[in-house]
Amino acid sequence: MTAVSEEILVNVTPSEQRAAVVENGVLHEVFIERASRRGLVGNIYKGRVSRVLPGMQAAFIDIGLERTAFLHASDIAAPADPDNGELPAQGGDSAPSIRDLVSEGGEILVQVLKDPLGTKGARLTTFVTLPSRYLVMMPGSGNIGVSSRIDDDEERTRLRDVLEDIVDDEAGNGYIVRTAAEGASYDALRADMMFLQRLWEGIRKQAGNTSAGKIVHEDLPLALRVLRDRVQDDVERIRVDSEAEFERMREFTASFLPELTGKIELYGGRRPIFDLHGVEEDIARALERKVALKSGGYLIFDQTEAMTTVDVNTGGFVGTRSQEDTLYRTNLEAAVAIARQLRLRNLGGIIILDFIDMLEQSHREKVLEALETALSTDNAKYQVMPVSPLGLVEMTRKRTRESLEHVLCEPCPTCGGRGSVKTPQTVVYEIFREILRQHRQFSFDELLILAHGDVVELLLDEESVGLAEMSDATGAAVRLQAEQLYAPDQYDVVLL
Repeated sequence: MTAVSEEILVNVTPSEQRAAVVENGVLHEVFIERASRRGLVGNIYKGRVSRVLPGMQAAFIDIGLERTAFLHASDIAAPADPDNGELPAQGGDSAPSIRDLVSEGGEILVQVLKDPLGTKGARLTTFVTLPSRYLVMMPGSGNIGVSSRIDDDEERTRLRDVLEDIVDDEAGNGYIVRTAAEGASYDALRADMMFLQRLWEGIRKQAGNTSAGKIVHEDLPLALRVLRDRVQDDVERIRVDSEAEFERMREFTASFLPELTGKIELYGGRRPIFDLHGVEEDIARALERKVALKSGGYLIFDQTEAMTTVDVNTGGFVGTRSQEDTLYRTNLEAAVAIARQLRLRNLGGIIILDFIDMLEQSHREKVLEALETALSTDNAKYQVMPVSPLGLVEMTRKRTRESLEHVLCEPCPTCGGRGSVKTPQTVVYEIFREILRQHRQFSFDELLILAHGDVVELLLDEESVGLAEMSDATGAAVRLQAEQLYAPDQYDVVLL
């Protein structure tokens, strides 16, 4: 298997930071954070319960944002039983009612799990987690876990033993060992733990002095967050095009990640940093519906509120052997391309993959295996189901922030996000119906029709006979006026 060579490019402007993860010269992931719209995931707020919904086992929490945030009962740390000190079970019939956990007007310390998406407010939890380079601290949980991405059983045992040796039982805090901790020393893990304990103590004190609806703790800015969360051992270098951010990143790594300091480089080339490896072009292509495959086939991505669908097509690829072989090879290439596009576009939730139907079971299994292999490097949690009776592959991918399309684009003001508009002919017939509707209610001698240029052109050409009939039926003269500022399906019928 080819070794992965990873490089991270950081582009900084006064109003925006962007980071691109490039593997073997190919863009696989991009992060964008704007000063006017910073991500909220990981931020800790002191909220006020504005509404409790027993029917949904949830509550709406005011944390000072435009929309109230959502807190489900399963995301609330229940108070301990005063008789035995144990926490009640979460979920099932024994789960406590939301009314037993929160009350309207009450104050509560919460952390953002998911950014506001579309019309939905942020998703919250009271199970606070604080990440560092090697550990994730879970205040009050008392549990110790090791990332499932660490495969070596001996290393997993070593890390667990080290953590159990240095954990302060009196504090009652839990920890998860992150993937980056593989091979980390006792001293490095202990230093991380001490840092997290000091951080949590500071957050607790800050919360006591903060009023409801205010932020208590804000996560790191994008460039530093990428260093903490995304940089692995196989990252060869981190290039940044801002001298101020370069110094800030070096100061951060000198204090917390000294092994990364030498990998950070200040980029001073004449070409914009995102022009390297064609990053800008890849971002632009990731906003398109159609993704071309090298073989001549293509993918179609359709993102909706409920789910994302991906359709695989052979396109111009005709193969050299049998039809089954052509379909199999197209699907294999598509599986790898889909995994990359899901990361690049940051698509989450329910995803339906419509591969081209194959007759041989072994081919279907190999395509599914290729998809799983390509997804294995994805940092987001995912689940892939077997091929359904309809030949579809259903999968989910954890969504914690908005997709690339939602960050960079907005719904088309003409079609409202539908992706289609009425044809000029449809608009012409609507105009005819409106003329007859007005004729039945009012008397007039002349009509002025204001419409898009394409509609006016159709009225003067193919539909000129119909327009004449409208004039005869109403006994009124008809004038046309093209309005280029009108949308294709926008028109006005003015009585004169």
